[in-house]
Amino acid sequence: MSERPKHLLLVEDEAQLREAVAEQLIDRGFEVQQADSGEAALSRLSDFAFDIVITDLRLPGIDGTTLIEAAVDRYPEIVAIVMTGYGTVKDAVQAIKRGAADFVSKPFQIDELLHALDAALEKRRLKSENTYLRAQLEERYRFDAIVGRSRAMAKLFKLLETVAATSSTILITGETGTGKEVVARAIHHNGARRSHEFVALNCSAIPETLLEAELFGHVRGAFTGAVGNRQGRMEQAHKGTLFLDEVGTMTAALQVKLLRVLQEREFQRVGDSNTIKVDVRVIAATNSDLRHMVDAGQFREDLFYRLNVIPVQLPPLRERREDIPLLVQHFLDKFRTQGRPPVTVAQDAMRRLMSYHWPGNVRQLENAIERAVAISAGRSQIEVPDLLPDVIRQDGPAFPSTLSLPEEGLDLDGFVSSIERELIQRSLERTGGNKGQAARLLHLKRTTLVEKLKRLEKMP
Repeated sequence: MSERPKHLLLVEDEAQLREAVAEQLIDRGFEVQQADSGEAALSRLSDFAFDIVITDLRLPGIDGTTLIEAAVDRYPEIVAIVMTGYGTVKDAVQAIKRGAADFVSKPFQIDELLHALDAALEKRRLKSENTYLRAQLEERYRFDAIVGRSRAMAKLFKLLETVAATSSTILITGETGTGKEVVARAIHHNGARRSHEFVALNCSAIPETLLEAELFGHVRGAFTGAVGNRQGRMEQAHKGTLFLDEVGTMTAALQVKLLRVLQEREFQRVGDSNTIKVDVRVIAATNSDLRHMVDAGQFREDLFYRLNVIPVQLPPLRERREDIPLLVQHFLDKFRTQGRPPVTVAQDAMRRLMSYHWPGNVRQLENAIERAVAISAGRSQIEVPDLLPDVIRQDGPAFPSTLSLPEEGLDLDGFVSSIERELIQRSLERTGGNKGQAARLLHLKRTTLVEKLKRLEKMP
């Protein structure tokens, strides 16, 4: 993909010099607009986000130093170069303190100005790249950001390690809150594109009238409010990864355009006839059944197959309850405030967390632990009253509603006895050791409960 042209504002009150410099800059690929005063330049800057401003220091009205300060204040990433006459180098130094990147002294050759421009643009590029990479390192999105040791997660880790090494399109499916974006980021940061950007777009969070412009960008005047050219997420993700969340909400027209990008690796900005080539890996995600949507005529079949090159299915939390203690500890560490000692979860509270069905999956569990840490108010242990009301008053017994039969089989009598022992222990915990009240919770006579306790105590 060729680099987009830089938009440059040239500010000089001497018309002959201004037009000569502008012509040479245009010949070298810059998009140039001219202004003959500081006031005119400020007006242009209020309407358009230029990449570069080149200004004379001595201007009628607002001087160049004040102009640069205003430009940098409005657009921190703008590159500012000042042109100085004889005896104004001291003023140029002051302009640099106000935000200018460099200066050239009049009279100058165009190559001097271009050298200063190239150096300033390269410095900005490196600064931007370092900021991005630092942010990515701080996020630490590795596979260890995905917590779990269950059989379902072991299979998922093995698949992710395989697909991360490829550039194939991936479709991640799973219920809301299962961590689809976390998985997408892990794939990106463990693959060959890790040094480039991971760009996320939630297709359901943007009105359909704006989604196309958000995805592909637009040119000035493409629609009301389009005051300048703008890169879309697709272009921002060049050489990196584009994550399209809730892709099933795309309109039919936008599905066609996305299909073309996946096939041809090129697109057009909204309102533009120029084609932009792009090298991007697409990872899509949905909590909808796209196959069912295809059958119902709500999603293009050819796009579905283009997206579903490598399918990744994320299990809901209720199908990997054994991972809940690990996740709970992970979130406890995350939300513990600085200086606070480690926080643990009481066993009866953990049992309730493990028995709850978690319709919102990992995201809901994370919110529940954040709330519990806050409510526990500095205590070292989270108790049942600190949990969500729905978790506390959940219907049914406080143990998993589904049982798995090991491949090697099990000792039925011993298994039933372990469940019986667990329920008796929980009833005694809830009643503070009162055997009569515990027996009523279990719909037993007190003498029956005592006999069971004696029998269970003799068992290994």
